[in-house]
Amino acid sequence: MTLPTRLSAISYGCLGQVMIIILMVLSICLPAPDCCGFSEQLENGDPLGSLPADQSKLVRDISGKEIPWEEHTKVRVYAFLGCECPVAQLYARRIQELSNDKSLVGISWVGVMSNLHDSSADVVKFNSQQNWTMPMVHDIDQSLARTLQATRTAEAVVVNRSGKILYRGRIDDQYAPGVKRSKVTKSELRDALVAVLSDRQPAIARTEPVGCLISWAKSTDPNTSSSVTFSDQISKILFNRCYECHRAGEIGPFDVSDPTEIQGWSEMILEVVDNGRMPPWHADPAHGSFKNARAIPKSEIETIRQWVRAGAPLGDLSQLQKPPITNSSSDSAWRFEREPDLVVPMRNKAYEIPADGTVEYQYFVVDPMIKEDKWVSAAQIIPGTAAVVHHAIVFIRPPDDQEFSGLGWLTAYVPGQMATKFPEGYARKIPAGSKLVFQMHYTPNGKATSDLSRLGMTFIESDKVTNEVFTLVGIDQDFEIPPGASNYEVKGRVPYLPPGAELLAVSPHMHLRGRTFELRAKRAEDTTILLKVPNYDFNWQHTYEFSERIPLSDLAALEFTVGFDNSENNPANPAPKEYVMWGDQTWEEMAVAFFEVARPRSESQGTSIASRAERRSGPASSSDKPQSSASTDMTTKAEKFADDYLKKLDSNQDGWVAWEEAPRVVQDYSFSRLDHDGDKRITREELIEAMVQRRGR
Repeated sequence: MTLPTRLSAISYGCLGQVMIIILMVLSICLPAPDCCGFSEQLENGDPLGSLPADQSKLVRDISGKEIPWEEHTKVRVYAFLGCECPVAQLYARRIQELSNDKSLVGISWVGVMSNLHDSSADVVKFNSQQNWTMPMVHDIDQSLARTLQATRTAEAVVVNRSGKILYRGRIDDQYAPGVKRSKVTKSELRDALVAVLSDRQPAIARTEPVGCLISWAKSTDPNTSSSVTFSDQISKILFNRCYECHRAGEIGPFDVSDPTEIQGWSEMILEVVDNGRMPPWHADPAHGSFKNARAIPKSEIETIRQWVRAGAPLGDLSQLQKPPITNSSSDSAWRFEREPDLVVPMRNKAYEIPADGTVEYQYFVVDPMIKEDKWVSAAQIIPGTAAVVHHAIVFIRPPDDQEFSGLGWLTAYVPGQMATKFPEGYARKIPAGSKLVFQMHYTPNGKATSDLSRLGMTFIESDKVTNEVFTLVGIDQDFEIPPGASNYEVKGRVPYLPPGAELLAVSPHMHLRGRTFELRAKRAEDTTILLKVPNYDFNWQHTYEFSERIPLSDLAALEFTVGFDNSENNPANPAPKEYVMWGDQTWEEMAVAFFEVARPRSESQGTSIASRAERRSGPASSSDKPQSSASTDMTTKAEKFADDYLKKLDSNQDGWVAWEEAPRVVQDYSFSRLDHDGDKRITREELIEAMVQRRGR
């Protein structure tokens, strides 16, 4: 009986069950091991492979020195890594943690770099950045990788002194492409080492490795020709679909414009576009049309496939077109058509992020020194250290005496979301004297670091603004997801649709258990699905920009449904046996959607702006003047809004929303505008007043 050589067709969710079945069969077919006959049983009954008796010819460090077996060394772990592979970078730190584990004595740890595109300089840089303290082999001719039949970074191979392979596969189950669990639940490498050091056979001797494919040297046969080359067709596809992230200084692990790297990444490129992981895009094409859609056509995937099969030929590099110019700014990170008019750092010094643990949301209030109203035509947040900035949002906090539309959202950064750019004549207002609030969410990555993110903006003149852009929010925090629920639905809606406005874009937001999202436009005669996200991914939170702006005047409501997966089948689920409720942290949940809305500026021009004192005095009583049917209808809708608001947020049902009851997003960005008398509670009367004033503008 032999273990299968590949399990690539089996999903990670089923892998454990398959392994259990295999091991049950093995327990019948193999005799129980004893400490003296362990090596012989592996040799006779396990096809994991072996090294030549003289391993020193294959195993030399980056300086060329032989890596000897010390007298106390019982086994050696070869950890295959890659300089640019994100999964390998995470596991490089995990390997070092295991090497420092004092309960694992008698193990030699060796890193191996076998990728075609990892140069000697890259390996040295990797060692420095990772503080790598163990021997590192630069497997230039790939002989060690071929002998050990390694396929991915990161992959571990455990070998005894005689060269027999005792375990091969992944380090543990925390990381994989597109998966980042909050904690380790299966430590296969460590378990195997504990067994081997105790002269026992590992319960699981082989697992499917995770990470990036090892790139192998390509054929250089001059007689080999291909009609598809990088210089011709492939570069055009990659520049169009991938260059915004896969270029120097961006979040992609390699630069698609670099011919010295592209061959080494060719098979990995095909794998990720084939399985739909790249380019990141999650909208169902059957519903809605989006101008920022990233989906790659099947015809282009087939062209990439032909190129890879032909050995990824480069073609005539003298004919290679230059990559697209994304901006003319001297700082290549800004995605504007010109230099930003104002750059605002989140604080005057960097914020320190620890190597491990949880960092609560950080809020930094900055005075941008804006002395007169400004109209923002484009905005972008650039993270100081992208590796630890999970997301960043900048809100506008206007002075208390200023009327202000929407939530106060200015712009945001999440992986895969680019600069905010509005159509010509559309802009977002920052009132004079406003403060900016940076909401920063950090995720420690095992290495202490610091961050100083910054905001850049371009402005247009007030007389050129035809439409004011602002942000509405749909939110439901009154839910409790049961343990193990695989499809728990939460419904929400936008409480207020501004008259004469149009919808530009929507940004769904959930956490690790979020799995589906559906947005619907409800009209008197029908309901239309505007956006459907069948596979929401917390790692790629998109703003979906509609190809055609959607008028809100004929809508009865904007409704959405969020689906949560709190089961064990969700690989990102940190605690499938627990109830889950609303909360800011990643292991809690949110059911939120942000809506970019625009309204013709002419509708609000000439409207008097009430001062703070005037608003405190309250609206005129209905007995002071006769009400039209329109004003009666407005009051009725305002009362319904107030009742719905209290139903959701008044948790102790005392008739108002106290400061402590309000979620953080309400506390920071709308509480003061609703709490007209400043007594730290929002009453029904204040909610009605606020809604009447908004609808009257």
